[in-house]
Amino acid sequence: MTDRRAELSRNLASVRRRIDDAAAQAGRTPDEVTLIVVTKTYPASDVALLAQLGVTDVGENRHPEAARKREDAGEGAAGLRWHFVGGLQTNKAGAVTRYADVVHSVDRPRLVDALAKGAVQAGREVEVLVQVNLEGRDDDPVGRAGADPGEVLALAERIDSSDGLLLGGVMAVAPLGADPDPAFARLAEISASVAASYPGATTISAGMSGDLEAAVRHGATHVRIGRSVLGERPALG
Repeated sequence: MTDRRAELSRNLASVRRRIDDAAAQAGRTPDEVTLIVVTKTYPASDVALLAQLGVTDVGENRHPEAARKREDAGEGAAGLRWHFVGGLQTNKAGAVTRYADVVHSVDRPRLVDALAKGAVQAGREVEVLVQVNLEGRDDDPVGRAGADPGEVLALAERIDSSDGLLLGGVMAVAPLGADPDPAFARLAEISASVAASYPGATTISAGMSGDLEAAVRHGATHVRIGRSVLGERPALG
């Protein structure tokens, strides 16, 4: 455990330096960027260690793994803010609202409605982000999850008018194998259009281990980092 804590401490320091440097180069301050450590497939003991090391936000992308991990982390992770960052089936939305503080992957009206119903039943207010597809679907019929850019404002309106939900802003993943700068610049434009109608919705969740600098350069307020903090992911059984 001592060795693992030291490893996480070193990795966190390295990632925080990267965020600091990227913010400085963009004329921003590091405290404008929140680090979300994505702990999927890692044990609850890592979550507790991260909390000891000053991490305030952790991310998960699978239910029910996320629910089990939050429970298993117990008092060692008290006070952490839990982000659900993966694709979410409508029939699991209610369960996710019982433990997630923020859901990043809202991309369709039915999911908005399911989350709102679950949040109300749980007696909670859940922050949600509209996930934007920055790849398009013409050349890739499968594509990544996310709403088309033209659908974002309608989803934002639906979220804003739903009991139990708080519209936080937008999220996206840069296209695989492509320069992330144009994608994150486009996300910044979409964010600005959302914030023009909903001034409190200023979150831009963008950037992972390989492209956090580009995300910060284009205004990311939250970066989702897994591998660079936790190491290579364990093989799934």
